[in-house]
Amino acid sequence: MGGVNPAGRTSGHQAFRRTVLDALPQDDQASTLLGLAAMMRLAGGAEDGSWQDAEGRTLDPAAIVEQTRQQVLDHTLIRRIEDPRFNDEGLPANRRASLALDAPLTFRIRRRQLPDDLPPTWQVRELDRRLLEVTVPAGEMDVMLPESRPAQVRAAGQLPSGFEPSRLYRSVHHPRGLAMAIFAASDCLGDSGLEWDDLRDRLDPDEVAVYAGNSIGQLDDEGWGGLLKSFVSGNRATSKQMPLGYGQMPADFLNAYVLGSVGGTGAALGACASFLYNLRLGVDDIRAGRRRVVMVGTADAPVTPEIIEGFRAMGALADDDSLKALDALELLSDADYQRACRPFARNCGFTMAESSQFIMLMDDALALEEGAEILGSVPEVFVNADGWKRSISAPGIGNYITLGKAAALVRDLLGERALRERTFLHAHGTSTPKNRVTESHVFDLVAQAHGIEAWPVVAVKAYLGHSQGSAAGDQLASALGSFAHGLLPGIATLDAVANDVYAERLRLSRDPVSFAADAAFINAKGFGGNNATGVVLSPAVTERLLVQRHGEAAVAAWQARREATRQAAAGYRHQADLGRFRPRYRFGEGVLEGPELEMSDAAIRIPGYARPVSLAVNNPFGRLPDEDSQAPQ
Repeated sequence: MGGVNPAGRTSGHQAFRRTVLDALPQDDQASTLLGLAAMMRLAGGAEDGSWQDAEGRTLDPAAIVEQTRQQVLDHTLIRRIEDPRFNDEGLPANRRASLALDAPLTFRIRRRQLPDDLPPTWQVRELDRRLLEVTVPAGEMDVMLPESRPAQVRAAGQLPSGFEPSRLYRSVHHPRGLAMAIFAASDCLGDSGLEWDDLRDRLDPDEVAVYAGNSIGQLDDEGWGGLLKSFVSGNRATSKQMPLGYGQMPADFLNAYVLGSVGGTGAALGACASFLYNLRLGVDDIRAGRRRVVMVGTADAPVTPEIIEGFRAMGALADDDSLKALDALELLSDADYQRACRPFARNCGFTMAESSQFIMLMDDALALEEGAEILGSVPEVFVNADGWKRSISAPGIGNYITLGKAAALVRDLLGERALRERTFLHAHGTSTPKNRVTESHVFDLVAQAHGIEAWPVVAVKAYLGHSQGSAAGDQLASALGSFAHGLLPGIATLDAVANDVYAERLRLSRDPVSFAADAAFINAKGFGGNNATGVVLSPAVTERLLVQRHGEAAVAAWQARREATRQAAAGYRHQADLGRFRPRYRFGEGVLEGPELEMSDAAIRIPGYARPVSLAVNNPFGRLPDEDSQAPQ
């Protein structure tokens, strides 16, 4: 697995450790803070174990931790938005005004800026193929005056301050979400401990797939955001903004610049459930035998004025006025912004966030052969719609079906006692008043059906915010961290459970809880009725299933091969902890256009790929008799 979110890097469970920091042993706390300090460019480490702070002074690791600790704590997770437009500078806006002209006004504009609805009394004269001269007659004239206005939402989950993924590789005006995807996928490959080119050479190129996207495309200035406002802002639309804005572009970038894959590809968009939709595609492909390796992920970068204003207009976000009213405050401090997201407590809306998360799925036989590190397994992802509803954004009944199926599957796999005592819920937990009621009722009803009396609930949006289509990726990465560390993150902003939450059968804790889990449920309730629940099994349970299917000898051989994989992964994580990131980005390498291929009726051989693409396909109908051989009636 790999990625980046407001808590840090996904590999090595760094981001997870940030959310349970105070519950970790002192050495783990120090290594987590040190790695984050390096990531945020507050310090840097050398191979000989020495460290330097941002001023270039050589200090020992303990001194670096002491010097940077508060900066790391204050500038990770949810916090005041650091974009100056959300603070003193103000958000860009326009104001309509009436201007009285005593005499005609003449000005020059670019041809492409000329509006279609120009008043007939205005005169236009062509100066050259690019410039026009416009003359406005004397009288009243309506104009739009540029101005700025204070932001009404000032909190968001942002990547750690100082970490800019676009600086780590040769990005050329890439939207932020795509730069995050390049980093996240590279982090996933590094954390796997496997050499991608060697793994690819073992497979038919068509046995690889990538399912990755996001919920709303790339809407910053480098993507569709800049494209759509180019005319009104007077800026030039670029040749990159249109293609790079598409929602499936994270998959396209991985295929073209990270993996060199010619296998399956695509992106399933399902609002807040998008990560689980893509995960389902990967699980289905592997179960059907169509693919052996699938990269699944999302990348969302929605902390922009326009997207935040859109959600604020819906009444979905925790804006400043609502936060003040919630706590009876006159002013909001930085500490208040850090507490903006309060799942299952008294709350007033969700908090926007950015994140990119990727996981590598493999079929079990290949994972054993390769000595892959197995962090867990996904037996199924359930998806259901809401049916009839009044408002397209309101919750409905689909989530009862998805979680009900998921719980039934775990019961059938592991038994009733395991379901009741050794599973936990990763709630969607958005921090809206509506969600705290509706999602807790889903949990309560399923718990009643299975006799669960104290179901542990985790809600990591309290730390990370809501990263839209990547939200379930944040939840899955956290669940894998819980398996590794035996800890469930508490809901740190949960001062008290709200009175309307169905909490009788749930275990909602403010502090981290030690818990040995067999399985976790990753829940998503998305706008439009996009509900999904994924089941993820612990490494220990997965290993028991592997023994059952492949035998003890095969599993023992895998454990021996895994040692080399673990050493390679540890080497990658060591470099990352020193702040040395080298994303895999291969622009313009090995480009093929068709004439280079060798093709027969059975296979296609591609230069640079060790094995050919087999053209053998499954025929679901059987062969029809040859028409020429049929006797006339």
